[in-house]
Amino acid sequence: MALTYEPIATTTANGSVSSITFTGISGSYTDLLLVCNAYYTTASRTSFSIQVGNGTIDTGTNYSWTGLYGNGTTAASGRATTQTYTYGGVISGVPCTFLAHLMDYSNTTTYKTFITRGNSLGSTASEDVWVGANLWRSTSAINQVKVYVGNGSNFTSDSVFTLFGIQAA
Repeated sequence: MALTYEPIATTTANGSVSSITFTGISGSYTDLLLVCNAYYTTASRTSFSIQVGNGTIDTGTNYSWTGLYGNGTTAASGRATTQTYTYGGVISGVPCTFLAHLMDYSNTTTYKTFITRGNSLGSTASEDVWVGANLWRSTSAINQVKVYVGNGSNFTSDSVFTLFGIQAA
């Protein structure tokens, strides 16, 4: 089965911004893929988080995540339930690449799951890589996606975010 990736929207951060939100997402695809090539204002370890919604971004305690990460010398895992966001990953160093694959996002009979992956593009072995499994406990179709960076950091104007629709052929 061939898959088709269609760019839905691309946004570049305008100055220093705390989040990027895609709205009005059509339900005509099988899955969504969010690709972030991000720079942020602090060089220390930070985190990416995602919230989704239908009509408005859900900020309630309807998210869970499980993740694995490593930094060249240490590996660890974590998980959390009843969160106000999904944890997209721990990243140190800039720039970094972050991906979120939202599967079956427009289905209205099941909870939504997505896989997140992130890695720093720096040159030292101590920079983090991340993979996570995430859950939004809602049967609503997703038509909004928000990504933001934590630890008091912001995305800088070099950050580019592209949302793709994936259609099974």
